[in-house]
This record gives sequence, structure tokens and C-alpha cells, in this order.
Amino acid sequence: MDKVVRSADEAVADIGHGSSLAVGGFGLSGVPDVLIRALHQQGTGGLSVVSNNCGVDGGGLGILLAAGRIVRVTGSYVGDNKEFSRRYLSGELELELTPQGTLAERLRAGGAGIPAFFTPAGVGTLVAEGGLPWRYHADGSVAVASPAKEVREYDGRAHVLERGITTDFALVRAARGDRHGNLVFGKASRNFNPLAAMAGRITIAEVEELVEPGAIDPDEVHLPGVFVQRVVELTPRQAAAKGIEKKTVSETGATAR
Repeated sequence: MDKVVRSADEAVADIGHGSSLAVGGFGLSGVPDVLIRALHQQGTGGLSVVSNNCGVDGGGLGILLAAGRIVRVTGSYVGDNKEFSRRYLSGELELELTPQGTLAERLRAGGAGIPAFFTPAGVGTLVAEGGLPWRYHADGSVAVASPAKEVREYDGRAHVLERGITTDFALVRAARGDRHGNLVFGKASRNFNPLAAMAGRITIAEVEELVEPGAIDPDEVHLPGVFVQRVVELTPRQAAAKGIEKKTVSETGATAR
């Protein structure tokens, strides 16, 4: 039951070319940076990534993106990444934009073994009707467009069919974890991390603090260890290194968000 591996490099060693990944985080909060950097160092490419956003220029998944390792992204927000925009609009990257709540539920449903579900989000838009540009040609014309989805009426309201998501691997970051893979996420980092972890067939968690089994009160566990296959203990320096996506300065001092 001891799921701790010696290093991040060892933990990601079997993530091969063309793998699909669910990655936790929102902006730069709760992003598994150490695992992402280990994967970048390994050189794996052709990756299909499911994540709320694809990092920022030079941070998070943006590191893999800039190296040309990602070929497809399923996400809900990509607006602050200039390299992402360049690759998408030039036809180097395929993008499936999904409403944020729908993306969260698709990950949760996949992890719970639910193949599909109906939701009102997206009805009457290109999300349901099809035609969203997934991939462009280099000349700017649409190479691949999203297909139309089934729409049904429930209780007098239209709903669109969405598929659950499962991936080959999942990468997440937790504030605390034990050797059995039970995880606790700190504040805002409890965003897409539990959902991404559920969706991965093999889930790898980097933890800022590793404790022994029983040290975490069962009522405090955010994600049970049944969803986690590998645990990587971060060094104090790695645990303390947390990026700030945007800095703002006020008269009372510096604040960050």
C-alpha cells in the first residue's frame, strides 16, 4: 500500500508519447509544477492535456506547450497565454473549449464511471450546435470543427449531452498526503485537483507534506487514496515555490492574485 516513489522523474517515467493527461490547477494555484518539469525534462511529446487552463507563458503547462510537447488541449480558459494563442491560431494545436462547470463535471463523471450526462450549459450555442474551431489551417481557415451534440428536453428545458473524461495519467498537487495516497488540498488549490485525480487511470500526486497513514483525520481527506497510484514527496524548497500569476500594487502595499 506504500505508494511513495523516490522522485518525480521516476514517477513520470512511463508517461509515453501520445499519452493523455488530466492536470490539476487553476491559473498557477495548485499546479503540479515539479511533475510537469520532470515530464518536460524527460522529453515526452504528442500529449493530449485536459486542464482548466494551459498554464501561463513560462509557467505550469506553458512549459510543455512552449516546447511543442502538447498537441491537443481540452480546457475552459486560455486567454492569458500568448504562446497558446499563437500555436492555436497557426494550426499547431487543437483546442476543445468547454464550459468550466461542464469540464469539472466531465472529469468527475469519468472518474465515477459515468460515460455521459445531460446539462443545460451550452444549449443554443456552438457548444451544442457544433462549429467551434478545434483546429485551424496555417492560412487561418478551419481545419477541424466541433460536431453537433445530442440535445434533449427534461422538465421543459433543453439539455446537451456531454461525455465523461478519462485519461491515461493525472498529475495533481496536494498540501498533505500519506503513503496510502489520501490527499488534502490547501485552500484555492482544491480546484480541479480532486477531479483530475479521479479521471486519471494512473494518478501521480506531488505532496508538500508527507505523513504516515492515520495522521490525517478521515473527515479531513479531500481525495481518498483509491484514486491515487503514486505519491512524490516534495523538498521544502519545492513545496515553498509557488508562482504568482498576477501581481498588483496598492497604496497599502503589494498584493497578489
